[in-house]
Amino acid sequence: MSFKNRVDPAGELFVSESRGLFTGNRGVIHDPKTRKLTGKRWTTPAWICCALSYKDRKRDVWGLNGRKGGAGWTELFFLDEVTALAAGHRPCNTCRRESAKSFKASWVEGNKGKGSASDMNRDLHAERLLSRSKKPDTIHPDALGDLPDGTIVLAGATYFALRDGQGLPWGFHGYATALPFSNLHIEPITLVTPKSIVSCLRAGYEPQWHPSADGSS
Repeated sequence: MSFKNRVDPAGELFVSESRGLFTGNRGVIHDPKTRKLTGKRWTTPAWICCALSYKDRKRDVWGLNGRKGGAGWTELFFLDEVTALAAGHRPCNTCRRESAKSFKASWVEGNKGKGSASDMNRDLHAERLLSRSKKPDTIHPDALGDLPDGTIVLAGATYFALRDGQGLPWGFHGYATALPFSNLHIEPITLVTPKSIVSCLRAGYEPQWHPSADGSS
């Protein structure tokens, strides 16, 4: 059975054969009896990016994985952490503790504020493109060079992950050949990664990239 649980940089869900490097959730948004989406986009402001495996725990995707026989949470999948961050998911403090600690430190430094889970959840929920109240932030092509590596933008109909002064075209199976910023002069360009996470990247947080970003599959 194919599940509509592959996440694009804007947080939208699609069906894809490619699972990606990370899983995660934004609460329970599926019916475990039918294994279909309920229509809700989230049930919690805590959007998490998790490791695919942790202490040999086994889960039945979109099944009954809760402690009391309930749904537990709806498994979503991301190409890589760059994608998860763009969609507004932060590192899990349980299965990715070291990444979560590094992310929190960069959050505090980059955003000049508190780094509690509730603080991050609140701020990120207001900045995600998927949030109903969020209006897209447009940027001028000349400003691409001011954004840190790991930021994702939408130029035309294509998502680009910024790295080493180039834009890597994003896809569910990986990144295509990088293009110089001069090739991305397509207006309007939308900033997809939440601004608070852009600040984390600028402060030094290093997300995990899909191997295709280095030219590997």
